[in-house]
Amino acid sequence: MMLAWQQAVGAVVHHPLFALGITLGAYQLALKLFEKTRLVLLQPVLLSMVAVITVLWLCGLAFDEYKRNTEILGILLGPATVALAVPLYLNVRRIRQLLWPTLATLVAGGVFATLSGLALGAWLGADRLLLMTLAPKSVTSPIAMLVADQLGGVAGMAAVFVLITGVVGAIVGPGVLRLLKVEAPAARGMALGICAHAVGTSVALAEGEECGAFAALGMSLMGVSTAILLPLSISLFV
Repeated sequence: MMLAWQQAVGAVVHHPLFALGITLGAYQLALKLFEKTRLVLLQPVLLSMVAVITVLWLCGLAFDEYKRNTEILGILLGPATVALAVPLYLNVRRIRQLLWPTLATLVAGGVFATLSGLALGAWLGADRLLLMTLAPKSVTSPIAMLVADQLGGVAGMAAVFVLITGVVGAIVGPGVLRLLKVEAPAARGMALGICAHAVGTSVALAEGEECGAFAALGMSLMGVSTAILLPLSISLFV
């Protein structure tokens, strides 16, 4: 009887839909909990990540198998990112009105986001390998991994830094902006998009359409400029 039960549980755990189910289910439950409580520490990405890790550990499901069974989510990430063009299109007139302030914010925010991470890492005694891995922390994972590899860093670890940056930015970013009395949706969106990439953009979209549009714009411009300018800057000055 016990053997039959174990075989049944194993068949469920190792079914390809199990990994998809716990991933999507954990995020939906975390999102509902966050919307109900509005507690910053219950940020959906962080909470769902902890929940999925816990389930994988309890079920004994290897990460390689989990990754293989959830590849479809990675494939869908591309169209989801492209879909951010919708709020951009709906707010294109507002973006044109704020073109120069937007570009100035990109330069100031992008430089600060990159240099602050490098300065903190150097101050804590990080070696060159770790610094080059840390440098692209404020852009989305695919770009960060590619840039880190070009700089001589560790691509996999760069993805971890990106995740930490996004989650922390999404948790503390809105509170810091309120503390600094930054109320304009465009300014809040640019700050969240530049500093906390996709996770920050999801928070901005929850605040409103204009805020989400500028967050998507900031995230996109930050990714492009980092991919082009960061390797060039490192090669010229380091």
